[in-house]
Amino acid sequence: AIVNHKALDISKYKKLDEIPYDFIRKRLSILVKQDDKNLLIVKGAFKNVLAVCSNVEGSDGRIYDLAAARQRIVSLYESLSSQGLRALGVAYRNIGSETIIAKDSEKNMIFLGFVTFLDPPKAGIDKTLEQLDQLGVRLKVITGDNRLVAANISRRVGIKSSHILTGQDLNRISNQALLHQANQIDVFAEVEPNQKERIIHALKLAGNVVGYIGDGINDGPALHAADVGISVESAVDVAKEAADIVLLEKDLSVLAHGIQEGRATFANTLKYVFMATSANFGNMFSMAGASLFLPFLPLLPTQVLLTNFMTDLPELTISTDRVDAELVDRPRRWNIHFIRRFMTTFGLLSSVFDYLTFGALLFILHASTSQFRTGWFVESVASASLIVLVIRTKKPFYKSTPSKYLSFMTLIVIGAVILMPYTPLAVLFSFEPLPSLFLVVLGVVLLLYILGAEITKKIFYKRVRF
Repeated sequence: AIVNHKALDISKYKKLDEIPYDFIRKRLSILVKQDDKNLLIVKGAFKNVLAVCSNVEGSDGRIYDLAAARQRIVSLYESLSSQGLRALGVAYRNIGSETIIAKDSEKNMIFLGFVTFLDPPKAGIDKTLEQLDQLGVRLKVITGDNRLVAANISRRVGIKSSHILTGQDLNRISNQALLHQANQIDVFAEVEPNQKERIIHALKLAGNVVGYIGDGINDGPALHAADVGISVESAVDVAKEAADIVLLEKDLSVLAHGIQEGRATFANTLKYVFMATSANFGNMFSMAGASLFLPFLPLLPTQVLLTNFMTDLPELTISTDRVDAELVDRPRRWNIHFIRRFMTTFGLLSSVFDYLTFGALLFILHASTSQFRTGWFVESVASASLIVLVIRTKKPFYKSTPSKYLSFMTLIVIGAVILMPYTPLAVLFSFEPLPSLFLVVLGVVLLLYILGAEITKKIFYKRVRF
């Protein structure tokens, strides 16, 4: 950033040695040769640089004792930080003819000043965060910057939390205390890489699904620890390798869109699970029960296979279905207890109307064996196709429009099963054309089933929260 800001002539300097930055010292030192002088130059976190200084260079080029100017330097640092400027301390010392430096060379330095950086929030980030908040996603800032910079940035992006937890605070509290604090605190400042990982673990133990965004080397452990690690294309290789998702642009709005798409996919997956489990559960009871009192098989094996094939066709289009807004407005999790209750409730409802169909075919219509199988096939496939339109939404089915593919396939399947007994395929599958009275009675049963499913759904969602 400095080089890009201004072209500097460094031809008079020759690098002799270096001590790399580490997270304990929080400093980087280099030894350079300038003419006949060997200068040790140190840059890093302000407090850590100031800690190895004993003097300060004034604006007039003279050297003064640090003690007299310390408070003024600290006040300037705090003023810069409160404006959102990241300020690094810079110090130097002439070490004579030495050509090799060690960590203990960082002493009796002369404080030279600050290098400041401004990294303002991206335009529109407040609206993106508001959108994420509406989706039930809460933003927390975890940064190595000092608390003043963190507070300034947080305010500018719309985080109004006044309580900030620092790395020193984290060192003093237990994991159990952090478990409670992690949900309450929105801004963590002056944290080290291992502390970021500790915060992520605490948030997960508190019951949260955690996504972490980072682009630096020190973000690696936290990216690994998070449920979803997110980095950007311009990040260091370590961060990109640790991340589950790499954003090609630094734009958080894509996350909001991704969350909505993910929740829509999850909602449609659940629709399929609800349909498949309840239908199979109901068919098991219907088939087993009918076999106890019927002197013939309720459906032939080929008819069972055809029924499964036909009922699967509308379900294949569920992935394209529209999703109601209330199904994506907050995060939801896989709940096997809820699925079990749904399967039992709607599976038994399906069986009730299957038995109602059996009774109508046997005692009202006096169907023959072939007519019984044909009638149940038509009712079974038509009801399974129509019930998808009911259970796909928590609303009344007429208030939630399905996708055109689901609607089209449902109509195609229902039309096909009604017409099939009147086509040459009837012989292949042992079907028999049904009198018009049969179709009327089966139509009444279907209407009662849809009405019963709607009433059951309303009662079910009042008692069972999902």
